[in-house]
Order: sequence, then C-alpha cells, then structure tokens
Amino acid sequence: MRIRLDIAYDGTHFRGWAKQPGLRTVQGTLEDALTRIVGSDAQLVVAGRTDAGVHASGQVAHVDLDDAQYARLQSRHGRAADDPAGSLAHRMRGALGAYPDVTVRRTAIAAEGFDARFSAVWRRYRYRLADATSGYDPMRRHDTTAIKSALDEQAMDAAARTLIGLHDFAAYCKPREEATTIRTLLDYRWMRDDHGVLIAEVKADAFCHSMVRALVGACAAVGEGRLEVADVVRLRDELTRTSAFKVLAARGLSLTEVGYPADELLASRAEQTRGRRSLPSDRLRGPDDEGDG
Repeated sequence: MRIRLDIAYDGTHFRGWAKQPGLRTVQGTLEDALTRIVGSDAQLVVAGRTDAGVHASGQVAHVDLDDAQYARLQSRHGRAADDPAGSLAHRMRGALGAYPDVTVRRTAIAAEGFDARFSAVWRRYRYRLADATSGYDPMRRHDTTAIKSALDEQAMDAAARTLIGLHDFAAYCKPREEATTIRTLLDYRWMRDDHGVLIAEVKADAFCHSMVRALVGACAAVGEGRLEVADVVRLRDELTRTSAFKVLAARGLSLTEVGYPADELLASRAEQTRGRRSLPSDRLRGPDDEGDG
C-alpha cells in the first residue's frame, strides 16, 4: 500500500533530509516515528532532498507498506481504523512529540502511479532576504538571511527573469558525478513583502544541488551593484562555477510546494522523469538527479 505524506519542517537543527549515520536528519526522524507505528522499517521517498538548514512547508513523500505493516496500521487499540492511511498523520504527530520541528500535515492512499519524486512536474522554493532597508526581525531569524547593504530589488527581479527557460545551469549547481545540470526554470522573481523583506519565488521542473541558493546569490550581487543584470546569463552560459557571487545561506530557503499532474498522468510522468535530459543539439549529461535547492 503506497501512502502519500505532506510534510513541513524547520530545517535549522537538521543535517538535511537524507538519512545519514550518526546525524539528525528529517528522513531519519520521520522514519523512526513511522517504524514505531507500523512495527518494522519503512523507507520514505521524497520529492526534493533539502540540504542542511533548508526548511519546508510543502514537502511531499511516499512510503510503501507491506501487508503486515498496513494491517498494524488498520488496527488500533484492538479496533479497526475507519481511515488507516489518513490516521497515520495523527499517529506520527503523536510519535514526534510536543512542539517538534517536523510534522506530518496529511496522509492519504496515493493515487495509482504516484511517485513523490518522479511524478512531480515542478517544485517551488521561497527565499527570504533582509537588507538594510527592511532591517532585522529576530522572530524570523531561523528562516531569513540578512545582508548589511541595501539591495535594488528591481535590478534583482530583472536579472532573475533573464534566467527563465530550459538551460544548462552548471554554473549555478554544485557538481555531482554523472548528474545532469539541465533544468527548466519556470519562474524566478523578486519582490518585497509588507515588512520590506525581499522575497524570491523560484519554480523549476527540478533543482540540482545548491541551485536556488546560487541563483539567489547571483541576483543579490546584482542588487548590491557588484554584477550587472546581463552578467547572470553570461555566467550561466560559461557553464563553470564562479567566485563572482556568493551562494547564500540555507537558512533563508524553504520548499513551499510540489506540483503533480492529473492522476491519470502520474505514471507516465514518472517514466518520463527517469529518462535523460538534453538541450537541443547538446550532448546528454547523465541521468536525472533531483536536487535540494
């Protein structure tokens, strides 16, 4: 039985999503709670593997339970559960304890063909950046990066929009062997919220490692006047990592939403995503690899 989980977490004290020996991770924490409920090991598959310090309000995962595990979920206090899959969220929240930094908001039986990672058609991230204009709010210190200088949000927004489209983003990705850096950036924009904090909205079919934080860092350099608007495309097209801008801190980054197609298209989307990407008239760069923003 495949179950979908909708998850949120404050990434401050996690060493990222992926389970690692001896380290506290989101996956490890959730799987420990899940194991206590279903009685044996169960592994989560996630839509986007977030890095250390990155938050999520709209993370999605799935878990496959065998017959024995699902039977245990069906039976609670000697009674049959009315909605075993739906009740899992409540039971996991209980297992995680009071005021945890990760929670399961909703669980349900997954639609036929659903794969949390490979069925996704896009991911959306948000980055919060406070500058000298907005000032510093200590109540938001865990999810906001601060820069001392004043930033030109109009120049940042103009630079961001030049990057939209299907491109090789090798210059904005931390390299991983045999992993493609070709992505479709669907939307990238900057604005200020009601408190003057700069907000980046970044949406793509997928992200490679550190891609969002690099894109944010490049536009922040434009906002400071250290780069011109046209430089972000020039650097992208050079296809190599550069020291022209800083990759900004993980603390300001949150995964806010994952998009999926209609139920009847889930399986075909998963099959398509497992393929290999290429640019027109370009060589293949290796198997697809979902990144952590």
